[in-house]
Amino acid sequence: MALIQPDEGLVRAAQRGDESAFAKLMRDYELPIFNYVLHSIGNYHQAEDLTQDIFLRALRSLPGFSFRSKFTTWLFAIAKNRILDELRTNGRRPSTVDLDDAGPFAVRGLSPDQQAEMGDLWSAIETLEPELKSPLLLRDVVGLRYQEIAETLEISLPNVRWRIYVARRRVQLALGHDETQAVPAARTATASAR
Repeated sequence: MALIQPDEGLVRAAQRGDESAFAKLMRDYELPIFNYVLHSIGNYHQAEDLTQDIFLRALRSLPGFSFRSKFTTWLFAIAKNRILDELRTNGRRPSTVDLDDAGPFAVRGLSPDQQAEMGDLWSAIETLEPELKSPLLLRDVVGLRYQEIAETLEISLPNVRWRIYVARRRVQLALGHDETQAVPAARTATASAR
């Protein structure tokens, strides 16, 4: 499911300094940004802080947004750059997300077997390098289209497709699924997390 683009009038109002318009944009995109940051960084409290910082940066940069790209592409590019800055500053790979601390992304109503399967899935995703994890999260968790991911990450469309394929394949191998189950199982497990 792709993220819905905001009304252009709402973005233009926010550009002119309308606080209620920016607050609406923030409400609409806070959870997708938070989930992307959380599963990229791996620390709930740090993800909260970074999400706030991303929206502060977006607020400062919004007057320069030119509508040459989609709003979500622009916003997730800010998030991607902030995440990369954080990882460079700390000189580390992302830590593992404590699934009990995953907050708004937690999936309720799953059987114990499904919860264990979901935990295994996220553990497998957490082992991916950021250059594989980021496009996978943007596609399967956030719901961006391939072209938006390419623009957000500033890589080619074939590169996006390849990275997502490799990421899904590695996750499936980590889960112990054979080749015939690889892609459908990843989409099913990820879709149930939405």
